[in-house]
Amino acid sequence: MPLPDVMFCAQQIDIPPEFPDILKQFTKAAIRTQPHDVLQWSAAYFAALSKGETLPVKERFEMPVATQKNDTGLTPGLLKILHNQLSPKNIIPEFKLIEKWKDLGLPMERLKNILRLGKFEFEIEWLKFLALACSDLGGSLFTALKYACEILTTDPPGGAAHIKIETFTYIFTYLAKMDGEFTEEKIEEILITLEEDVEKQGGLIQPRNFKHLQKVKDPKKNEIPQ
Repeated sequence: MPLPDVMFCAQQIDIPPEFPDILKQFTKAAIRTQPHDVLQWSAAYFAALSKGETLPVKERFEMPVATQKNDTGLTPGLLKILHNQLSPKNIIPEFKLIEKWKDLGLPMERLKNILRLGKFEFEIEWLKFLALACSDLGGSLFTALKYACEILTTDPPGGAAHIKIETFTYIFTYLAKMDGEFTEEKIEEILITLEEDVEKQGGLIQPRNFKHLQKVKDPKKNEIPQ
């Protein structure tokens, strides 16, 4: 129902002092995030703002991902949003992930496929889900691990993307075992080759240190079905 056509004078209009800045920040966030469903995302934005929760906003504008295997709508920037919102708790309920996924306007079928591949039910270990989502984004094991580093790092955007070797080892081992073509010996051998760089970097690793994994054939077993 349209609003009545009523004229107001300037003295009748009381604009809250914080309102212009709220709209300004919202507009900047929408432009930076480029949500698939603007209305759904806007509702999630203001709900999070009112509750003091992490906003569903990308850290910076994001160009299309050239290496993405499947056009899922998921991008590293959107995955980073989910990480910022959900990672404070290592184990998250499935309904919470579904809620945040829908807020970003992402296709549910993709989420169901990732959950099915990881055999997740009711409760989800976030780091394992993140690893599989990075695998869905990347065209190779190296690319998946590179995305994981860029999402998990505390380095400035565009930096070296260091993460702790313990975190890298956990993600790498999980993905390597998921594709089924890495033996325990091969996994251990690869990790040993990284020890010198890790020691020099104070227990940290960055994508440059595992570039040799680009030569590792990308097995088809861990691809998420269409």
